[in-house]
Amino acid sequence: MSIADFTPFKEGFDREDALKVLRAATDGAEDGELFVERAHSESLVFDDGRLRGSSYTASQGFGLRAVSGEVTGYAHSTELTLPALTRAAETVRLAVGNGGGSLALPPAAGPGPLYQPIDPAEGLDIATRIELLRQIDAFARSLDPRVVQATVSIQTSLQQVAILRPEGGLVTDTRPMARLNVAVIVEDNARRESGGTGGGGRVSLAGLVQPAHWQAQVREALRIALVNLRAEPAPAGVMDVVLGPGWPGILLHEAVGHGLEGDFNRKGHSAFAGLLGQRVAAPGVTVIDDGTIPDRRGSISVDDEGTPPARNVLIEDGILTGYLQDRQNARLMGVAPTGNGRRESYAHAPMPRMTNTFMLGGDTAPDAILSDLKDGIYAVGFGGGQVDITNGKFVFSCTEAYRVRNGVVGAPIRGATLIGDGATALQQIRAIGDDMGLDPGMGTCGKQGQWVPVGVGLPTLMIGGLTVGGSAA
Repeated sequence: MSIADFTPFKEGFDREDALKVLRAATDGAEDGELFVERAHSESLVFDDGRLRGSSYTASQGFGLRAVSGEVTGYAHSTELTLPALTRAAETVRLAVGNGGGSLALPPAAGPGPLYQPIDPAEGLDIATRIELLRQIDAFARSLDPRVVQATVSIQTSLQQVAILRPEGGLVTDTRPMARLNVAVIVEDNARRESGGTGGGGRVSLAGLVQPAHWQAQVREALRIALVNLRAEPAPAGVMDVVLGPGWPGILLHEAVGHGLEGDFNRKGHSAFAGLLGQRVAAPGVTVIDDGTIPDRRGSISVDDEGTPPARNVLIEDGILTGYLQDRQNARLMGVAPTGNGRRESYAHAPMPRMTNTFMLGGDTAPDAILSDLKDGIYAVGFGGGQVDITNGKFVFSCTEAYRVRNGVVGAPIRGATLIGDGATALQQIRAIGDDMGLDPGMGTCGKQGQWVPVGVGLPTLMIGGLTVGGSAA
């Protein structure tokens, strides 16, 4: 079926019948909705000179929810039929009981689509994509004789949703996504190192596979791998750290962003709970979550409860000003929803989630920040990390980092990890660069078993007194 064929209220059940069932399910509840989804995704992986994997998945279904206080009744099904919807309503009623409340006000209308309603893979058949992957692989190997392996992958997906609310409002959204990843392994004198890049957004794949784009991506992956090839063991100890712009914002996302989600704060589980209006960061630190940036990976034209996204200021000049809210937690906390009610699919209930989370830039040149670093490291790229939401403690591994002494960027280092906690790190920010950048479009965020696409961003930043785990004293 084409994009235009997605008419959930004409296939299995019409809109009026669905509305009757939804109203019966939410009678006496304070909120609820019917979320209908159709989605498909494709992936191709070219590795070691040949096509190693390909996949195609497709799904459709609905999720029916009723909310009363802190209680949520939720049922879902792959059957878009009136009997399945009726059974789901009966299950939902068992959870919320008779209720006795009144429905919250519906969401306001949004500004409209932030991306084109397209199938991102349209115009590029499988054979064309495989040949493209072959070309990228050959190009990577031709750049340097030390390249011993290249892995290239293409992912595309399309999610179409319709959200029907008890008062009768209906919103729809067509969400494309495309991404191109490149990784290389280089070898010299029996030592092997890797480097990788990735990126995309809610755009057509055609733009990502233009030669100028993918060739630059391959060169960047190779550059990182060659840097790591000459890297020295990382130092260990407490020292100042300068973070590069863009993707290092993943540290902000994990160590700070999750702690600013409404459910954790309402329940008192976050290190930021109860601190609204108080200083939680150094002066000049402003943290924003913005789901309205066109075509970005973390953007949404409407959230998964029907609320339009917003540019939400969470920390302003170091003062905590707000949390990220879905409708349920906002109501329980006596504040307005922020357009951050998100879910992985129809099989999941929504919860407060980030979209594009970043720190605004300051007025200091990046070179000046580095020149003030007397003894520390300069971290440009990050890999995996772990965070404890209750106290903000984090551990992140660096994929590209350098030793800095007396303001001079020296040799690259390997095996460096950054250890600290988000609340303390915010207070210890000593300089903010004027070069804020967003990541290239490769973030995926996990929370309570649900995964959603996100964006991150950061200017060059100096943080004092982080613990660096390494292999050299």
